[in-house]
Amino acid sequence: MNQPAVEVRDLVMRYGGVTAVDGLSLDVPAGTITAILGPNGAGKTTTVETCEGFRPVQAGTVRVLGLDPRADATTLRPQVGVMLQSGGAWTGVRAGEMLRHMASLHAHPLDVDLLVERLGLGSCGRTPYRRLSGGQQQRLGLAMAVVGRPALVFLDEPTAGLDPQARRATWDLLDELRASGVTVVLTTHFMDEAEALSDLVHIVDAGRVIASGTPAQLAEAGAQGTIRFSARPGLDVGGLMQALPDGTKADEAEPGRYVVTGDVDPALLATVTAWCAAESVLAESVLVERQTLEDRFLDLTGRRLR
Repeated sequence: MNQPAVEVRDLVMRYGGVTAVDGLSLDVPAGTITAILGPNGAGKTTTVETCEGFRPVQAGTVRVLGLDPRADATTLRPQVGVMLQSGGAWTGVRAGEMLRHMASLHAHPLDVDLLVERLGLGSCGRTPYRRLSGGQQQRLGLAMAVVGRPALVFLDEPTAGLDPQARRATWDLLDELRASGVTVVLTTHFMDEAEALSDLVHIVDAGRVIASGTPAQLAEAGAQGTIRFSARPGLDVGGLMQALPDGTKADEAEPGRYVVTGDVDPALLATVTAWCAAESVLAESVLVERQTLEDRFLDLTGRRLR
């Protein structure tokens, strides 16, 4: 497919006097894992639910696999898997029965027994959904979303509440889905998850996309990195700054501990160590820190609780 698996153009969604989505546009390339990130209330859930066909478009356009998610729902349903944060299973049904029912709705489902084993659901197959632990409900929701071999799958917080083993198993499954050509749209509050899995990230705030790119591109766009080193207290920080490129700062954060902030690259590191050598300073514990996706996310959306 040359066209994106999901295309959103100028989407506007309002609820009374509240504008949840305000002219949002984004693409999800086919065959990728694309993460949509944002603080609570940013509009990402409304956007995804509109793409899933659960909400009618109020203004703008949404296309999923080239089709209208509401008008073409019958055609899209066999091709799209959805994992809802609310679960999506009947409360009284046994986990195994629910998954087999979902498989029966599709022409060429995955092997249910293998999927159950893969996601560690074998021990709870006869347990009613309401009695499953939160992690088991999450894993069942993921299994229900992928059992039909969808071309596109929407996953809302797929690893929330999972232990490290289940979380890693989920990551491995998503990697395999992408390798087989499935497009994954992922919402998550775990920045390390988005950084590890995603080919593309859209950061949403106040109903708009405020940044897009690969995790590496977004982190690098923040520019600033940090070199930390230890040495004798009272170094001539002003002299060090004169040796550094424009836009780079140096500070003695506490006695004997120095921080150099700027566009960190091999040349900057060499400049710092050369200055130390010229001043007969033995720099110890030299540590290079680059901005992470989480750093960039907080820079863009702020640190205030929502």
